[in-house]
Amino acid sequence: MLQLQALLKYQEIDRKLFKLENELAESEERKKYAKLRKFLKTAPEKLDSLETKASALAAQASQLSQKYEQAAAMLGDFDHVEELIGGGADIAFYKKKAQSIVDALRKLKADMSALVASIEETSAEYQKLKKQVIAAQKQYGEAEESYKAVEAGRKAEKDQIVAELAAAEKEVDAEALARYKTKRKEKMFPVVGELYSGRCPFCSMEPPLAARSKLSGGIECDNCHRIIFEKG
Repeated sequence: MLQLQALLKYQEIDRKLFKLENELAESEERKKYAKLRKFLKTAPEKLDSLETKASALAAQASQLSQKYEQAAAMLGDFDHVEELIGGGADIAFYKKKAQSIVDALRKLKADMSALVASIEETSAEYQKLKKQVIAAQKQYGEAEESYKAVEAGRKAEKDQIVAELAAAEKEVDAEALARYKTKRKEKMFPVVGELYSGRCPFCSMEPPLAARSKLSGGIECDNCHRIIFEKG
């Protein structure tokens, strides 16, 4: 129990550090800095994606161009159609062929219109993103300095708390402290708490009967994984 009391004392000091860290994390300077950093980190991938899309659209344009050339070549078959028909060629055959070419050209026109719209949309999106990246790069340095200034303004306070923790941890069992710090790194706080009405004070789960004999020394809650105990 003495070890638990030492750990609880350590946690009370740590509570001040946790509060300070949260205040820094929730500051407008930190939010702006983090937002810009995240944007600049993901922007290159988005730009690459748009470039890949543009390459695919260029390939489609090339394919449509080839189809157009093929349709134009087919039109050459009608240069001497009057002579052929006059010589007894089947007019129905040429009508059917002409209709197929007309249908192909109509589809090419629709595909071209859709492709042009997609190219324009992709180009506009790419240019917009590039402008946003340039603007974010200019703002990032300023945002970083602003946040560093906020951090610097709380440094003395933080250093004092860290010094208090360093002194307090000398009284805490090394294994218990290591377990505490591991959970603290997982953004878990508070880490240690006394049972309330026989239940975990954090998640309200009742510890299993088999573990009750160990509660005086502290056990891990099966549900929220915090350290819970009960005074003997």
